[in-house]
Amino acid sequence: MKAYIFPGQGAQFTGMGKNLYEESAKARELFEQANEILGFRITDTMFSGTDDELKQTNVTQPSIFLHSVVLAKISSNFQPDMVAGHSLGEFSALVANGALSFEDGLRLVAQRAAAMQKACELQPSTMAAVLGLDDEVVENICREIDDVVVPANYNCPGQLVISGTLRGVELACEKLKAAGAKRALILAVGGAFHSPLMEPARAELAAAIEKTVFSTPICPVYQNVNAQPATDTTIIKQNLIDQLTAPVRWTQSVQNMLTDGATQFVECGPGKVLQGLVKKISSSAEAMSVA
Repeated sequence: MKAYIFPGQGAQFTGMGKNLYEESAKARELFEQANEILGFRITDTMFSGTDDELKQTNVTQPSIFLHSVVLAKISSNFQPDMVAGHSLGEFSALVANGALSFEDGLRLVAQRAAAMQKACELQPSTMAAVLGLDDEVVENICREIDDVVVPANYNCPGQLVISGTLRGVELACEKLKAAGAKRALILAVGGAFHSPLMEPARAELAAAIEKTVFSTPICPVYQNVNAQPATDTTIIKQNLIDQLTAPVRWTQSVQNMLTDGATQFVECGPGKVLQGLVKKISSSAEAMSVA
C-alpha cells in the first residue's frame, strides 16, 4: 500500500517548482491560477526569490503547498491508499486525496499563513528542536515550566520540537540540556506554532474552514492532531481547526500507517525531510520521492 506524505514549512528552496512550470502545461496552468487567486505572482518568488523572501510565512506556506499539489496533480501514477501531511502539508494531502479543491485549499493556506503571522506579532515566541530524549521526559519538563511551553512536533523517536514564549522555551532548553538532551536548539522561526499562543489564528482559520466545502476523500488522511485515519468530512474539518494549537503527531501517524498496511512512503513536495523521518521511525520502511 502506498502512503503519500506532504512536507511542511522549512522545505522551501529558491527555484522550487520552476522545472514543473517549464516542462508541464498542466503545471503552468495551476501555477498561473494560483498567481491569480493570491493576487500576486508567487511564482516569481518561488523561482527566483531570495531565501529571506521565501521565509516570509505568507510566501512560504502557499509555495510549499503549490509545489506539493502541482506535483501530485501532474504525476502519471498518483494513486494513494492513504495520505498524511506534516503541519501545513496536511492541506496539500487533503487536496491530493480529493477532500478539498485546489482553489479552496490554496485560499485556506493563504488565510492560515496570514492568521499565523498576526498571532506571531501579538506575542514574541519561538520553537526549539530537542534531540536525544524520550518524549515523556520532554513532556514532563515542559509541564514544570511556569510559562507557556509545550511539545509541538513529534517528528521521530528522539526528535521533538517544543513551542512557546521566548522565556518558556529558553527555560525549557536549559532544563532539557541538564536532563541529558544531545541538543536543545532554538529555531529561526517566526513564532510558537502548534501551541496555545496560536489560539487567535485558530479562531480565525476556524471561521474560514467552516465556510469551505469539503468532499469525501478517495482515501483516508492520517491527521496531525490524533494520528488517526479520517474520511468523514466533519471530523477532518474539526481536526484541521484544532491542528494550529495542538502538536503534530508525525511519529504516531507514520507508525499507524505502517500498522494499517503502508509498505511504501512517497514524499510529494520539496525536499526529502519526511523520508528521513520515516526511516528514523522505521528503518525497514521504504521511502522515496514522487516520480
